[in-house]
Amino acid sequence: MNHKERLQRALQGETISPPLRALWRHFPVDDQAPEALAEATLSWQRTFEWDLVKVTPASSFCLKDWGAQDVWQGDSEGTRRYTHFVIQKPQDWERLPRLYPGEKEAPSLYAQLQVLRRLRQALGEDTPILQTIFSPLAQAKNLAGGERLLVHLRRFPEAVWKGLETIAETTRRFVEACLETGIDGIFYAVQHAQASLLSEEEYLRFGRPFDLKILAEARPLWCNMLHLHGQEIYAHLFFDFPVQILNWHDRETAPRLQEAARHFPGLLCGGIARETLVYGTPLQVREEAQESYAECGGNRLILSTGCVVPILAPFGNLMALSRFEASPQA
Repeated sequence: MNHKERLQRALQGETISPPLRALWRHFPVDDQAPEALAEATLSWQRTFEWDLVKVTPASSFCLKDWGAQDVWQGDSEGTRRYTHFVIQKPQDWERLPRLYPGEKEAPSLYAQLQVLRRLRQALGEDTPILQTIFSPLAQAKNLAGGERLLVHLRRFPEAVWKGLETIAETTRRFVEACLETGIDGIFYAVQHAQASLLSEEEYLRFGRPFDLKILAEARPLWCNMLHLHGQEIYAHLFFDFPVQILNWHDRETAPRLQEAARHFPGLLCGGIARETLVYGTPLQVREEAQESYAECGGNRLILSTGCVVPILAPFGNLMALSRFEASPQA
């Protein structure tokens, strides 16, 4: 079976051998040009042969057309630091223009579409491709800064709501354009459904309506993954979301894989701690993979981490997961 067939059969309830595996990472510097990002992603996939390709641009790819600026300073996750925030005053939320991912109107969004087209052409139809989509709240955080967003959200909710409407509509248009590139799904990243940032009520008001709007645009795709970022997440709010795969920091925060499997009908993605991939040994990676595989009863699991793989993860540890095969007694 090719990667697409393996994933599709797993979604139908079959037990897949060897188990499904997928890791993704940032490609700093390379992520500033569509040709370089596409080539770096292809090299990663050709080396490890993951069961899906999660395309990981810099988070600013969806914000630069509004004027956001960032810089690479050596972060171990490969992320960039924001140096200019577009939103300074509450009124700025209402001034954001709605964008369409055209070459002149939104060149950064347009460039990401070129990445997807290059990957589809190079990989063919046998390998699923997922484009990263950040939730409107996650984008708002990087437009304003995390603390400023929360202050504005609580003191000037009407202004922030208008800004989120603009971000959501622009994102919906981008997802619509992504469908035309032939991708198989989106990797939808939610960062604010955690207790350290918002209450459940705040997320339900400012997050869920926009998240569902964007995911509705991706419904024609068969391989959508929801990523819940952070600690103390409100996982129970998402078990009914219209996605096929659920990913979160399961080695760091509740729920455990076994518990989530009782509530979410699709595939779970996780089971491997990032610390193990970075600081452990190939043997420890395989042991952790075996443990997680057994916890899920040998099915409904894509072995992965709860977030991006740090760029300093040793090659041997990555290869250990890439070549992992579960033991018969799992």
